[in-house]
Amino acid sequence: MKEKHDYERARRYGMVIDLDKCTGCGACMVGCYMENNVPFKPDETNKLDSINWIRVYKLNNGKPYPETEICYLPMPCMQCDGVDLHGHSPCVSVCPAVATDYDDDTGIVSQIYTRCFGCRYCMAACPYHARKFNWWDPVWPADMKKALSPDVSPRMRGVVEKCSFCFHRYQLARNKAYFENRQNEPLGEDDYQTACAQACPTGTITFGDLNNKAHAVHQLKTSPNAFRLLERLGTNPKVYYLTAKNWVRRQGDNYLTDEEPGKLKQKR
Repeated sequence: MKEKHDYERARRYGMVIDLDKCTGCGACMVGCYMENNVPFKPDETNKLDSINWIRVYKLNNGKPYPETEICYLPMPCMQCDGVDLHGHSPCVSVCPAVATDYDDDTGIVSQIYTRCFGCRYCMAACPYHARKFNWWDPVWPADMKKALSPDVSPRMRGVVEKCSFCFHRYQLARNKAYFENRQNEPLGEDDYQTACAQACPTGTITFGDLNNKAHAVHQLKTSPNAFRLLERLGTNPKVYYLTAKNWVRRQGDNYLTDEEPGKLKQKR
């Protein structure tokens, strides 16, 4: 029998995104496109079949000017731990081809493109719409082929793809630590960072090991302004958001009571 994994001691990489800092510039999306060879079309106006591993949403408080407030919300894959931390996110639970799996060592939900046959069960199961179906073969202009990352394989038509927290960077960081005789030490916060976190000009995205007290995300996730999207579903996402705006938290998880607008309390 497989030994039960200790999620309190294992590495659990995640993000804390400060929505009060985000300006909606989209630099995180551009950095993700370049780092992960995300394909695009000459005309990206049809968003129904466009592919992006992180998308910036624009929220508003629904009030007319001058009381209007705007908030931008970057949304990558939530890398769910699953209900009661059993290690099965909604997408992993339904995949018949084991094309997606949960890595016990990092908490990252993987996507194995050569196993995927495009049934899209994972897309139906994901409550965050974090997965994209590749409807067409990727084509890059000749000059752009030189800029493709050699560490990330391009995806073929007919498969599902998603954010991987730039997992190839984690593998490179582990290799470097091994050659520097640091294989038995935890990775430092600067050893492994995602492209979106590095590209953000305002420091909105903080990335690291949620279980490592030396990493900034470990403290930020306990902030009274922290919340997670659709937390009532029990998917235990590893992406936390920070905001001092109660209306943003209500939209992020729509079961907050009016009596206690700052607390995540489920209606009975």
